[in-house]
Amino acid sequence: QVQLVESGGGLVQAGGSLRLSCAASGGTFTSYAMGWFRQAPGKEREFVSGISWRAGTTYYVKSTKARFTISRDIAKNTAYLQINSLKPEDTAVYHCALGPVAGSPNKESYNYWGQGTQVTVSL
Repeated sequence: QVQLVESGGGLVQAGGSLRLSCAASGGTFTSYAMGWFRQAPGKEREFVSGISWRAGTTYYVKSTKARFTISRDIAKNTAYLQINSLKPEDTAVYHCALGPVAGSPNKESYNYWGQGTQVTVSL
């Protein structure tokens, strides 16, 4: 059974940085891709970044590209999302998800989801 577990969220002041982790277990992921989504209160879950597991090709949306960096460690089955220069509007629950289509911004493209990690950015 594939499981995804996020960690690394927390309360941080605006301008700070966080590195989120997503540990995957219960399968082999070389033919998959990892996506990071976030969901703020009262808003839809939105795609922020993705990475193909084998090739490491990265994908970003325009609004996050300058401050977000996605990476993965194949040996550890773990993906990361580095967020710099955090802003209050980055406050959300951040979820990682696993699916066959690298870089897809569509939630329906992903088969497995983690429970999420809360990121709260204060002024």
